[in-house]
Amino acid sequence: MAFGAVLSSRSFGSPLVSGKECQLKQTIPLERRLNLPSIRGQFDLRRICAMSMQRERSHICRVFSPLPTKHVFDPERKLLSKPECGGLKLRKLGITTRAKYQPEQYGIAGLPLEPNGSSPEEAVLIGGETIEEVALPWWQQFPKRWTIVLLCFFSFLLCNMDRVNMSIAILPMSAEFNWSPATVGLIQSSFFWGYLLTQIAGGIWADKFGGKVVLGFGVVWWSIATILTPLAAKVSLPCLLIMRAFMGIGEGVAMPAMNNILSKWIPVVERSRSLALVYSGMYLGSVTGLAFSPLLIQKFGWPSVFYAFGSLGSIWFTLWLKKARSSPLQDPELTPSEKRLILGGNVERAPVTSIPWRLILSKAPVWALIISHFCHNWGTFILLTWMPTYYNQVLKFNLTESGLLCVLPWLTMAVFANIGGWIADTLVAKGFSITTVRKIMQSIGFLGPAFFLTQLSRVRTPVLAVLCMACSQGTDAFSQSGLYSNHQDIGPRYAGVLLGLSNTAGVLAGVFGTAATGYILQRGSWDDVFKVSVALYIVGTLVWNIFSTGEKILD
Repeated sequence: MAFGAVLSSRSFGSPLVSGKECQLKQTIPLERRLNLPSIRGQFDLRRICAMSMQRERSHICRVFSPLPTKHVFDPERKLLSKPECGGLKLRKLGITTRAKYQPEQYGIAGLPLEPNGSSPEEAVLIGGETIEEVALPWWQQFPKRWTIVLLCFFSFLLCNMDRVNMSIAILPMSAEFNWSPATVGLIQSSFFWGYLLTQIAGGIWADKFGGKVVLGFGVVWWSIATILTPLAAKVSLPCLLIMRAFMGIGEGVAMPAMNNILSKWIPVVERSRSLALVYSGMYLGSVTGLAFSPLLIQKFGWPSVFYAFGSLGSIWFTLWLKKARSSPLQDPELTPSEKRLILGGNVERAPVTSIPWRLILSKAPVWALIISHFCHNWGTFILLTWMPTYYNQVLKFNLTESGLLCVLPWLTMAVFANIGGWIADTLVAKGFSITTVRKIMQSIGFLGPAFFLTQLSRVRTPVLAVLCMACSQGTDAFSQSGLYSNHQDIGPRYAGVLLGLSNTAGVLAGVFGTAATGYILQRGSWDDVFKVSVALYIVGTLVWNIFSTGEKILD
């Protein structure tokens, strides 16, 4: 009896079976299959079975029957590829006997039988998986890289939950402490003091020490600051301002750290959809915060919002410590097949020890990122900050209706961000260049909002106005597959620093844009506000399409 080799088609010049699945006609009992010493004659190809599975067009070949001389093995087919093809061992299936034979005796020749870089002692199945990987329970077969993505998603969900709760809690707080509108504005802006401080610093730390450490630090830091906010408010106003700034420090490292860790874990063909999913956590976090904060305040008082939301960070951090690693090479639970898929044959570089600032700032695509991020966030922050006022003053909605309708753009962005991510990755998988895909997606992210904002002055009903606002934010979310994915394209080793640089410009656009909108409204109209945003969207489109690239420029 013979027990043949299990092969991966990536080792061969042509597939084993062309587009057809070979059915195994007979099932030989395990006891007979283990009678391996009786190898005689030549291989019977009738027992070879090929199966296709996802991701790779690989094949499994098994030979189970006696060896008559009816079929002569054709060496041009290159079915087996090692002069001494021994040492194959099937694990997890109760088969531990090795097949030892000399393939030259049966006319077999070809390439080395080490498919996908695996050891000859591991039976390799389709997609580079081993039999012991296939035998694992389904929950252990869930891709580890997507576990990392989901953990990042929930960290961003908590990030925006903890950020937006103040916008609801500030109403009863100002009534209790007799704060003026100017004081309320100061408290709201104090968050950005710390947020700006750690954008670039967070990127440097992530590139040097790893995304796991920095993102974990950020979540713990801002969760503690959230829990201490009621105490700080009762002590004094300066304490509250400092605590809000501390919260901004923690949240400021989140995006650079996330960008760093995903640049190591996610292959390029999955980059857009993974980032879109993570950023949709921010949008859904805003929806969750805006939905549950009023209920908690009404039933338990305003401090309960900060205690409840802040305590969720401890649950996330426990899972993060157990499941996350900064890179695939540091994860002992990662399967060999997934590691090969992530690394793609590349050797992971050592952590960054110094940042080549002069080289980074000398690259035109880096400045395209920075300028485009500024232009993008100007319009985004204006819409998200001033939308309730627009609904109330222009569309004549009451405050309750305005609050409910403010959730709609966040939901639209969450949905369209993931749609855009799948479209972008599909285009990359179909052979479109990364540069082309990034330019297409970001052009939609710029020109879509610009178009719908120009329609606001022409609509005559509140329903159409709300629809235009939702469509504007929905097309804006395509930017997750454009400029937000581009940091990992052009400089994966410095992905954290690059995002820190561009997001600093984005935050400044939010700060200046929000203030400028108030100044414009004192002297002009909402049409003037939208015209400024449209102009910046067009500038961003031109800069992006002329200077951006999807190729790696920093190594």
